[in-house]
Amino acid sequence: MVTVAALRYARRSCPRYRLCQDDRMPSPTFGRRARSAYPVLLLLAPVLAAGCATTRPGVPPEGAAPTPPAIWATAEQPAAPSATPTASAPARPAPSSGGPSAGAPRAGLRHVFPVRADNVDYHPTHGAYPATDLFADCGEPFVAVTDGTVLEVSRVDRYSKRGPQGPENGGLSVSLLGDDGVRYYGSHLSAVSAGIDAGVRVRAGQQLGKVGRTGNANNVCHVHFGISPPCTGKDGWWIRRGVLWPARYLDSWRRGGNREPAAEVTSWQRTHGCPKAP
Repeated sequence: MVTVAALRYARRSCPRYRLCQDDRMPSPTFGRRARSAYPVLLLLAPVLAAGCATTRPGVPPEGAAPTPPAIWATAEQPAAPSATPTASAPARPAPSSGGPSAGAPRAGLRHVFPVRADNVDYHPTHGAYPATDLFADCGEPFVAVTDGTVLEVSRVDRYSKRGPQGPENGGLSVSLLGDDGVRYYGSHLSAVSAGIDAGVRVRAGQQLGKVGRTGNANNVCHVHFGISPPCTGKDGWWIRRGVLWPARYLDSWRRGGNREPAAEVTSWQRTHGCPKAP
């Protein structure tokens, strides 16, 4: 439907309309015939306006780049994503506490020979209970057999021949709870390394102390080496000193092998529990 507003727009914006209007033949101004051309002009106004418009909807001016149609978001047609989406920053990993793992014992850990020296001797047997004496020069490094946490440290030689035999026999000593769930014990040391204290994490091969002759070593340089379960809360020197024969494991580690004592230690504890003091 043509409106008066459309006609006014045609008159203002269309020079050709004015030309047509000026060129039309004059009509009489009297009677009903003078108004008969007005409805025709109303019908022709949109056509004339469209014909002389400088731009048309959807068609850009000459030389201008076309404007893409707007896209409206609806339930069926979601809005297009931004051309430059902002990526969210990745979450930083939480720092590790560095403390001992609370998980189950681990298998496949690296194991190393407990004395780092070229000239080390030992015998597969030991007097009175399962253990091994590793004979080497005093001062040679005594090292961690595997990754783990230091359990106990003795830096003072309290052994006395006139005192009770057993609790202080080891002199200077270190016990380590490996991540494999096995406790490794070395005693008669001449020194305990700085920074080696209960609760400290260590790596396989890390020095814990030095070969010595403290305690009841009878003035012979060596390390008493024992393997046992930790027996948490019911521990004692009679378990810590050793419950398994270490020789076959020592043989493997010395050759660069990785024989693991965890299964034998678990089996022993399942059978014996944590025995009372002898």
